Amino acid sequence: MAGSAPGTGLLACGLHALPALGSAWRLATALEKSASRTFCPSPRTARGFDYGARPSARRRSAKKKGPDQALGRSRGGFSTKIHAATIDENCGVALHLTAGGAHDGRQFECLYDSLAPDNVLEAAALDKGYDADRIRERLAYDGIEPVIPPISSRSQKLPYDKERYRGRNRIERFFNKLKQFRRIATRYDKLRVTFFAAVCLVTAFIIVKNS
Repeated sequence: MAGSAPGTGLLACGLHALPALGSAWRLATALEKSASRTFCPSPRTARGFDYGARPSARRRSAKKKGPDQALGRSRGGFSTKIHAATIDENCGVALHLTAGGAHDGRQFECLYDSLAPDNVLEAAALDKGYDADRIRERLAYDGIEPVIPPISSRSQKLPYDKERYRGRNRIERFFNKLKQFRRIATRYDKLRVTFFAAVCLVTAFIIVKNS
């Protein structure tokens, strides 16, 4: 050869020194062992090339799951559920977004902890989906009367102020005003964060408009 070719180093990489030439079968055996060590590496030596190239299980699951869209199955179909706490039909004070199949009662703590400290309440009218002992105890501890109709599975029916519970229709009117905005009613936004931002913006608009 007139000069060393650029690929010669790659081709020779991993070859081992051969023993002194002897009989034909010794030379063949040495070449066979050298080739097996060079071109058939063990999983340990090939970890960085093959096995190590795979992403971790956490990264694979996150990539498969995709971004949070707050969508889930419910009686109404594949939808998103808006949880809200309001003073009246014009003033929403706390908002929370979940998939359509989320249980209402499990979102109480998130809504209640989002209330401003200056929101002093005498009573809280909630749907029967919030009928749980922990919710009643939390409200009573803060001096708030729980106005919650008992669910049918309760062995002992708890009394509640039916006159005050009639005022819960105000939150239904609040949701009706939200749905007057087409972007909320049909959900144009794909991601949870963008749709939740739109809900907050519309809520602020309702407050300003009716103040």
